[in-house]
Amino acid sequence: MNEFWSGVRRGLPVLVSVAPFGILYGAIAADHGLSIAELTLMSATVFAGASQLVGIDLFGHNIQPWVIILSIFAVNFRHVLYSAALARHVDVLRPWQRAVNFFFMTDPHYAEIERRSLSGEPLTFAWVMGLGLCLYLPWVALSTAGGVLGAFIGDPKAIGLDVLLPVYFLGLVMGFRTRANWLPVVAASAVGSMVGIKLIGSPWHVMAGAAAGILMAVVLPLPENTVEPRQVEGEGQR
Repeated sequence: MNEFWSGVRRGLPVLVSVAPFGILYGAIAADHGLSIAELTLMSATVFAGASQLVGIDLFGHNIQPWVIILSIFAVNFRHVLYSAALARHVDVLRPWQRAVNFFFMTDPHYAEIERRSLSGEPLTFAWVMGLGLCLYLPWVALSTAGGVLGAFIGDPKAIGLDVLLPVYFLGLVMGFRTRANWLPVVAASAVGSMVGIKLIGSPWHVMAGAAAGILMAVVLPLPENTVEPRQVEGEGQR
């Protein structure tokens, strides 16, 4: 039980940052014609703020469903990379526990698991559930509240709500600045994203930035002291 509450405590600062975004999503969804039940169901099943905003924006236009699906995939493409990066950390969990973990996968969820692994603390399912539920349940509730109270929010830019999410994401990226090759990978991703938004537009620039960062990481040499954990374990067993 202590592990569960430890996960909850790690999620609370994140919740403060994403709470306005959840309310904003609910308000925008209601303004685009979604009922309270529909916008709540979308938050409960999709659980991805940026993708939900892209989806509701496209729903109001005469666009083919496959275009909407591909657009949401482009925004969520980074989650494929997150899952691959976390594979070595979550292999201590059972298959169904890994599936639950990946349902809760968000940007802060990924970042917190990486930080826990870097600190040397073991990853437990109770901790994952504490972190995941701390973000998931309030997100659904705040989306509903935003849909109900959206008319009272007005223009989100007027009160600065539009800058909260970019600032939060910047904080996530800066949290990994001590890692080897961090700067060139981030720089390549930024340039790729800027070129993408000029040439192919949003939301495809997200995929372009991710691809540029991956390519840079592939061509850069690893530090000399980088050793795979599994290799170390294997040597110890001999």
